[in-house]
Amino acid sequence: MMKEEQYLTDRLQDQIDWYDQKSQFNQKWFKWLRVTEIICASLIPLLSGLLSSINYLGWIIGVLGVVIAISAAASGIYKFQENWIQYRTSSETLKHEKYLYITNSTPYVGDDKFEMLVIRIESLISKENSNWSRYIKKEDDKVSVQQSHQ
Repeated sequence: MMKEEQYLTDRLQDQIDWYDQKSQFNQKWFKWLRVTEIICASLIPLLSGLLSSINYLGWIIGVLGVVIAISAAASGIYKFQENWIQYRTSSETLKHEKYLYITNSTPYVGDDKFEMLVIRIESLISKENSNWSRYIKKEDDKVSVQQSHQ
């Protein structure tokens, strides 16, 4: 049987850290791709004004357009913004439960508070995993439908 301190560190804190790291990763990529799009989109009108004086600018403008398209596509495919928010929400929800527990705040009062913590945390994690499974299935179904129409 897992002891209270072991559960708090090996399970709960481990899950908080995992969601936090995933959130940071997705936030970084979302922001990096968006800034790339903004910079490239801002350069296109500037360079277009100089097009008549510098011959190769047409190629550069074309490349900037391609970079914008690739950045937007990657952001849409990998869902960095949605994942960032979802992982952050999960991490913060688990932290909230942890702090309620360690401060003996409602609902974590009484002799069964550790059992209640485990039930609530495992329920949150299970719900997140179920949501993820449904999301993956939905995405797989979209791909299957798209492939069948080709």
